Amino acid sequence: MKLTKQQKIESSKVLADKLKTAPHLFFTEFQGMKFVELDELRAQLRPLKCRHAVVKSSLVRYALKNAGIDGVDPKMLKGPVGLIVADNDDPVAPAKVIAALAKKFPQLKVRAGYVSQKWMSPADCDKLSKLPSKQELMGKVVGLLYALVSQPVAIAQAPTRDAVLVVKALEEKLKSQSGAAAA
Repeated sequence: MKLTKQQKIESSKVLADKLKTAPHLFFTEFQGMKFVELDELRAQLRPLKCRHAVVKSSLVRYALKNAGIDGVDPKMLKGPVGLIVADNDDPVAPAKVIAALAKKFPQLKVRAGYVSQKWMSPADCDKLSKLPSKQELMGKVVGLLYALVSQPVAIAQAPTRDAVLVVKALEEKLKSQSGAAAA
């Protein structure tokens, strides 16, 4: 069923509202992928608070214009566009999912990314996918903080522990000497 001009304008406005509020966008090429493969992509993006939709390039062009997003490469908007809208603060997680599935399904390709209000090329998106995610970085920071806090405690306890070990060693030496003298 063909959409009327009014329906196209309305859907473009709805899409523009989504694009305005989304912190990160990824534009993909998906032609040749089966429905099951696209469904797998959507299933892996869902826990990350990301949505994937197939959108006509003309609707994306008008929606980007209405959202105030400039600098669109016209080559990116040729043919149908797979649009991934990320509603989370971490752009690395969806980029990792796309990169992993692109290895599994060669038809899936990144055309561009719009991350934190900056356009990214496919090569930049690939580099982004190789960075640690926000949760991984937080884990590393917590590990470093724990190491920084626990090290001084261990150093402060070392003289006491060492003194106790010296006293035990002396006690054992005296016991062995008194045992040898008694024999």
